[in-house]
Amino acid sequence: MPADRRDRLVRIGGWTAVVLVGLLLAALTAAVGSGDRGQATPLDPSSTVGSGSRALVRVLEEQGTTVDVVRGADRLDADLSDGTVLVDDSAGVLSPAAGRRIARTAPDVVLVTTDPRVLEAFGVDARPAGGTSAGTVVDTTSCVVPAARAAGSVTTSGVTYDTDDPDVDRCAPSGDGEDRRWGLLRADTRAGSVTVLGTTAALRNDTVTSAGNAALALGLLGDGDRLVWYVPTATGRDAAPTLGSLAPPWVPSAIGLLGLVAVAAAVWRGRRLGPLVVERLPVVVRAAETTEGRARLAARVRDRTHTLDTLRVAALRRTGRSLGLPRSAHVDEVVRRAAAVTGRPVAAVGAVLVGGPVDDDRALVDGAAALDDLERAVRRAVSGEASRASRPERPDRPPAPTTDPRPGGRP
Repeated sequence: MPADRRDRLVRIGGWTAVVLVGLLLAALTAAVGSGDRGQATPLDPSSTVGSGSRALVRVLEEQGTTVDVVRGADRLDADLSDGTVLVDDSAGVLSPAAGRRIARTAPDVVLVTTDPRVLEAFGVDARPAGGTSAGTVVDTTSCVVPAARAAGSVTTSGVTYDTDDPDVDRCAPSGDGEDRRWGLLRADTRAGSVTVLGTTAALRNDTVTSAGNAALALGLLGDGDRLVWYVPTATGRDAAPTLGSLAPPWVPSAIGLLGLVAVAAAVWRGRRLGPLVVERLPVVVRAAETTEGRARLAARVRDRTHTLDTLRVAALRRTGRSLGLPRSAHVDEVVRRAAAVTGRPVAAVGAVLVGGPVDDDRALVDGAAALDDLERAVRRAVSGEASRASRPERPDRPPAPTTDPRPGGRP
């Protein structure tokens, strides 16, 4: 198969894999999203799971209280003066404006929220202090809230609040001293009063029968003939504005267009650019110039020790190569062999090849000269041994006969 066709098939296969992975991720996202929608919402009055509140609604209806579940402000009656209003803002989507409207019209409000803005909208000077799941049972017989006092005891599972306002009634404490927080608050509003219910265990199916939770819930919600169970929705008019809702309508289209441009740019710039081409460098720098430049730099910073160490390393390599040692030979082995062939002490050779720090220029010059002298000595010693080893040995011969120098002389 030609190389061009093979490369084209590889590119097509790669982009196909990218598209398939994107489709798979989209399908998984859709599946997860649909699964999340199928799960029960906490404190859902129509849910029978442990986190729901269907059991409490059924008991209220059996006692003669009409429970109207309202989801969204568009179904909320303008007149809320009849009965009790439970504002379940567990999702934290209620707008402060909707909270102020309810506080002006409803005389008896039970509020479940963790949003400080909603607490302020209802006129409650308190701050959420975090949740607790300990399930500790606390005594409420001395609480000023009638429903809590009648219950006798409640569990503290849910949300706690911190407040310094003396006009806010507090019940169901958690912690001691400065760490004490409260699970039940009550404050006055324009139309009546609001009870902030942090001990949401009193509303859940799995904990409503613990301690006096059932009595607390029935006392707060079943005092009248009608209960409006109000659940704000994130898409309704009562929801707090989000960044998406505040953005102009053309922003999603612009974001989509920018995404398409980014994909097109990735495809355009991600194509194969072809093989590498070797080009001639515009400037050729000689090795001598590089060496001189480094030498000037070392002289400028007065780094004499590093300069001499560089010369020592180079001398070690050349000396080891002259002695026939491999490049992996240790420094000590090079020093011993050099001392052996030159007849010098090992300590003296080590001081030249390894040495120590250099304090002045004179010592630097002397060290460089000592390295040159040692290298010359090693070369002479090695060349002498080589010449002696290469000289052939000849057998002993008798001395040549002498000739009588006189004319006509005979040997």
